[in-house]
Amino acid sequence: MSGPEHCELTIETVAGERLLAVAGGSDREHARFERMAPGPRAGVAYGPLSARNAAAARIVRPNLAPRPIGLSTSAGTGDRLGLATPGQAAAFRDFAPSLRAIFAQQSIREMDRLGRSPQQVLDDATFGCIEAGWTAPVGADADHLKTTDDIDRCLAAGFSLFTIDVGDFVEVCDEVPSDAELARLPWAELEDDLASARRRYAALRLELDSGVQTVGETELAHAMGKYGRAVAMGARLARHLMDRASSPVEIEIAVDETDEPTTPEEHVYIATELARLGIRWVSFAPRHLGSFEKGVEFAGDRAALYDSISRHAAIARALGPYKIGMHSGSDKFSIYDGVMEHTRGLVHLKTSGTSYLVALGVLATQRPELFRRAYAASLAAYRAARASYQVSAEAGTVPAPEELADAELPRLLLAPATRQILHVGYGAVLRTADGDGASFLGTELVAALTDHRDDYRDDLRAHFGRHLAPFSAVKVRS
Repeated sequence: MSGPEHCELTIETVAGERLLAVAGGSDREHARFERMAPGPRAGVAYGPLSARNAAAARIVRPNLAPRPIGLSTSAGTGDRLGLATPGQAAAFRDFAPSLRAIFAQQSIREMDRLGRSPQQVLDDATFGCIEAGWTAPVGADADHLKTTDDIDRCLAAGFSLFTIDVGDFVEVCDEVPSDAELARLPWAELEDDLASARRRYAALRLELDSGVQTVGETELAHAMGKYGRAVAMGARLARHLMDRASSPVEIEIAVDETDEPTTPEEHVYIATELARLGIRWVSFAPRHLGSFEKGVEFAGDRAALYDSISRHAAIARALGPYKIGMHSGSDKFSIYDGVMEHTRGLVHLKTSGTSYLVALGVLATQRPELFRRAYAASLAAYRAARASYQVSAEAGTVPAPEELADAELPRLLLAPATRQILHVGYGAVLRTADGDGASFLGTELVAALTDHRDDYRDDLRAHFGRHLAPFSAVKVRS
């Protein structure tokens, strides 16, 4: 929306406060906003960055209202501070329109740890898009949802992509489950029985680009024992979502935060059973081969990873089509070209805490004493914080905060161990010790980044440019 007949929206700083500026437009449009007042520019009304004004902005600028993004190659960027969207948008703009953007993306786990509501996450992204002058459509990902309450909170806020995480219901099967063990699966919820399932898969022959995919009796037993309860929960949560959604939404199914890789046969089982239960989804995030630890490069056999991804992507094309989700995708630069090639562009990249690490990098250079305090808080909290994430850093191997000169602090963002400690220590930095409200340290950090917004934006643009460039055009193998 632009032109004199419609509101023009910008974010401006007036007397040290960031405000929404509204120019032009009709009286009806202006009435949607609250607490607007004249300011330094004639003909422009200024108001707070409030939930009502964010909602009004999404009405008068429809591209800001999250919507399903379908099968387009896409990436979600995440933002723990509510300040990163302008820099992320600058990176996406370099590659638009071939790559679709999701700026509002945060797991319920992180929202609760930080005391942010789904509405705050979405509104911060809306105002960030306005600040960036973003005119393309956007999605919004309610990440790692595990309960119906999680879904309801994010539906109410206006999210459009719901990542249903059923990892808590995935079972480790060291041996082939017995018939007695398989009999204990929730067959009523699965609307099935063991004999029927065996007959169905005995007849299944899935035609893939590379040949025929089948699921043998032993493989089926493993798949049912490992993922049967997860399928039942996924169907339950997806039906809850679809029953309550009043506008178009889409689903991602995630089993990535589990210990064992998802085999192609297990993928076939999960997708076949969910489809049989009437569930439709746009993306599936398996547990990939190799190590996808937070904040650091991929570790593992890349050739084996690409072979596995090729098979998962072929199954997704045959049974969907739907995208393959690459979760914990932050800073995995060595595999991006291969992932894009082997998925043929049917991929959703998900990043998260890397924007927070870029913020800490700005502080390490511009506010070293503040960064030192954030590092100390992260280090002290690491033992508890690491329980929620895939990380391998050992606190005993890294330097103490007082051992480093200011000039040495930026290298902590380059070393894998300290990078991971900083990555998962955000809760200790941004929340008080008792978890009630924003910490003084977090408030200081946000204030410092606000003072250095241009540095943060430019660093984010460069950092996310490295993430997004390999995904900016579909590379189809002959």
